[in-house]
Amino acid sequence: MNISVIGTGYVGLVTGTCLAETGNNVLCIDIDKTKVEKMQQGVVPIYEPHLDVLFERNIKANRLKFSTSLEEGLSHGDIIFLALPTPEDEDGSADLSYVLGAAKDIGKLIKNYKVIVDKSTVPVGTADLVKETIAKETTIDFDVVSNPEFLREGFAVDDFLKPERIVIGSSSEKATKLMEKLYKPFVRSGNPILIMDEKSAELTKYAANSFLATKITFMNEIANFCEKVGADVDKVRVGMGTDSRIGKRFLFPGIGYGGSCFPKDVKALHKSGKDNNYNFDILNAVIKVNDTQKKILIPRIESYFNNDLKGKTFAVWGLAFKPETDDIREAPALYVIEELLARGAKINVYDPEAMSNVERKFADKLNYIQDMYDVAKDVDALIICTEWSIFRTPDFKKLKNNMKHPVIFDGRNLYDVNDAKNEGFYYASIGRKTVH
Repeated sequence: MNISVIGTGYVGLVTGTCLAETGNNVLCIDIDKTKVEKMQQGVVPIYEPHLDVLFERNIKANRLKFSTSLEEGLSHGDIIFLALPTPEDEDGSADLSYVLGAAKDIGKLIKNYKVIVDKSTVPVGTADLVKETIAKETTIDFDVVSNPEFLREGFAVDDFLKPERIVIGSSSEKATKLMEKLYKPFVRSGNPILIMDEKSAELTKYAANSFLATKITFMNEIANFCEKVGADVDKVRVGMGTDSRIGKRFLFPGIGYGGSCFPKDVKALHKSGKDNNYNFDILNAVIKVNDTQKKILIPRIESYFNNDLKGKTFAVWGLAFKPETDDIREAPALYVIEELLARGAKINVYDPEAMSNVERKFADKLNYIQDMYDVAKDVDALIICTEWSIFRTPDFKKLKNNMKHPVIFDGRNLYDVNDAKNEGFYYASIGRKTVH
């Protein structure tokens, strides 16, 4: 099939590349001329495991191409995916200007029947808005489908190629059959393609992300309470997770969730509720608790250093919002760094993939070190913000010898408390006893 993807961010690029991998002819469209030229030369603009291999293979096979021309994209594709940004607006709602702007342009350029697919995460009712926007500009027949993505950054390629489910919101039998044909190669193992109305499909994505964010936030509350009463959150987590009604995933406490999805989607669903005279009390609490959780290490760090961080030097391990990505959007590490800088601290940082993105944000306010041990030289404490695998089994002796003081504030509970103590560290984590 001939497919066009409008937008080449995480979702658009993974979508286009993986659809090309199953034999489709895919044209990806982006307004950024420099970015398009680099992709045409085989340069992947984002870090996502395994994407580079598929990207290169499908470019060589001539199944994956790039252009800045929306008109060319409309001419090429039978199915047009909209994978455009829906950033958080000032009031917490999703900004649909990119999506509706593209819809208006499509209406002006469309020449024959197309299926327009909302791949972006959008509020309930967006498919109707896209349909209305296009219809104002044309009398050509078309259909609008909602097809939310459920891709985890760091695992996006695997999630697309082997989806747990595919959700298609469509009221058109013609469009539904085309979408089922497109996705058939991805569900050969029997995972379902769920057909529903457009509004239910749109809400499914928000509901799923908001539920997972709530689960994380609840566990963080439990972890904070564990510290008050002397319980161990690791034991509580295992005790909860073995209940099949709860499950083991998303029960790991830490310094809050971040990224491009959870913060934005929770706020957008909360705002959608308000717009429809419904108050999501749970989501209001989730937002509030997570904002606090991102900074929960700061009072502990201040307490250890007698409320005087001026002139102290800290090493930060992990800058991305999660491992296996270079994405720093709403990353808890950024909030920790901002708080430390405001208190006059000096900060050395290291991350396997996200350094350049952080440097664009903080410039010369931070020291960017290219080695996980060098970053800890002569520092007063190490702060762990992202659970990259390389941080899980460090050379504690080397780390300790590099540091001015053997002090670790671990926002991701990477180490056994007693192991850290036996290695000679002051070790503070989330929801567990502090040892020294």
